[in-house]
Amino acid sequence: MEPPIPCTGCPLRPLAAFKPVTAREIASISAAKVGQRLCTTGATILAEGQATTRVYVLLAGWAFRFKTLEDGRRQILNFLLPGDMLGLQGELLANLPHGVEALTEVNLCAFAADAVPRFFGNHPGIALDITWLAAHEERLVDDVVLSVGRRTAMERVAALLVHLFKRAASAGLVEDGTIRFPLTQLHIADALGLSVVHTNRVLQRLRKGGFIRLDAQRLAIGDLRAMQRVGRYWEEPAPRRPLL
Repeated sequence: MEPPIPCTGCPLRPLAAFKPVTAREIASISAAKVGQRLCTTGATILAEGQATTRVYVLLAGWAFRFKTLEDGRRQILNFLLPGDMLGLQGELLANLPHGVEALTEVNLCAFAADAVPRFFGNHPGIALDITWLAAHEERLVDDVVLSVGRRTAMERVAALLVHLFKRAASAGLVEDGTIRFPLTQLHIADALGLSVVHTNRVLQRLRKGGFIRLDAQRLAIGDLRAMQRVGRYWEEPAPRRPLL
């Protein structure tokens, strides 16, 4: 097993997408961290409907939050990339209202169950950052609701691809103009309220139109502004975001 990465050596903090923190804040975050957790692809990180004793920050890899109906139908609420927080709802509620599954191998920073209330009691700056992260996640779910409710199938898929490409870029995951793209057509369908067959048709149209290149789990977008027009997706870049 690889040794835990200290907060002072976090590979995400130097990225331009994340806010700088003070030495005192780093020390407080480090003191609340209880270790790291590695999960394999497809593993359940957090189980839907169960209590959780940890809050996590995704250090590396991809995951997704979801809710299911009693017959097994699933709605993916949003996709999680490095820097995102997991399990906050379980800290505040008796049971977690959703599940979280690993899309790839993931590395998670784990925080003690009482970390969040202690931050709110002793570190108002960190508490504000946690509030920002919670509000940001709500905004991401709002985008899903907008897509499912009002965008056409083509617009939904294009908007999702642009959204994930830009988020991956902010997390430093672009290589040679492409990002790793571990989503299957089923994941896309479950996120956008489409059938797998319809999702496949839309992806083929985007490929044939030269908008995207998607193979070997790598995604390239030929013309980002053109894809934004297709998806009617003009989300403004987020300000530098907090990192717990």
